Amino acid sequence: MKCIDFDKAFSMYAMKYFREHAKEYKNYDAMEAAMPDVYARFLDTPADFLANQKPGEYFQSWDDAKVLVDWMEDYIKQRVPTPDMLLNRITELGDPAASRLFMLLQKERAPQEARMTAVSLLNELQSQLPMELYIQWQLKREAEDELCDAAAESLTQMGEDAVPAMLAALDEANDAGREALCAVLSHYPDTTGRVLGELLRLIRLPDANVAVLAGYLGRLGDERALETLIDLALQEDISYLTYIELRSAIEELGGDAPERTFDEDDPEYEAMSRLQMDFGKKGSDAEEDADSPTAPEIPDAPINGDYLQ
Repeated sequence: MKCIDFDKAFSMYAMKYFREHAKEYKNYDAMEAAMPDVYARFLDTPADFLANQKPGEYFQSWDDAKVLVDWMEDYIKQRVPTPDMLLNRITELGDPAASRLFMLLQKERAPQEARMTAVSLLNELQSQLPMELYIQWQLKREAEDELCDAAAESLTQMGEDAVPAMLAALDEANDAGREALCAVLSHYPDTTGRVLGELLRLIRLPDANVAVLAGYLGRLGDERALETLIDLALQEDISYLTYIELRSAIEELGGDAPERTFDEDDPEYEAMSRLQMDFGKKGSDAEEDADSPTAPEIPDAPINGDYLQ
């Protein structure tokens, strides 16, 4: 299937439109504010490059989920911006589209972006079809894995239906997988204490991301984590931002965080102090020059219909 660059087409349409209606806009801000309406006009205007079809209706001619999902993958392979109209049409097809998207997820040679898009669309469809696959992905995952992270986020959206399978998978998962699964499980009551025990083990590991794990413990809401969190907050080698997260978790659980002092020897503390100073200075400058004019910015062309959002 031909992959038409609708972003480029809209950019040309918008430039022509604003040239013809230049007198209706006082400045670029006014043009920017009008962009959603201009994009809506573009979608509803018959186009020569579509044989006089309207861009907004172009993909409505297809109702075969396989054709549309393959088309989406072709857009990504050819590095042409994937039109929102195509993605919307895919989700309109419901279960047939979910089945094809699920098949795409299982194609390990498919582009990463295509599989990420499939995860997003399945999430929009509220499909639980990939639940077991998403859990399996967590078992032997790397700590940094965008696809696995997106799958874990979808598991969170699936609600408590995914909890029993995730709990059962903990024993088979590596540490990165256990952390990812516990991140999801921390949203739900830990009736067995399994999640608490796993998080307390993970946060004590030498390479643990203490700040992130502290957040999970705070969200889990089990005050039995306080002893460990307070102990970690007292350690001399923790950084400023890690301490802040530990303090937040301790207070969330109803505890009293130990007081700590940090100075410029801690790069995170120094960076935050400088940021606060710069922010305060900019605020003062803004008050002094409140009436100073600023140059208008030329509005960018939208990417995948961002002006409609």
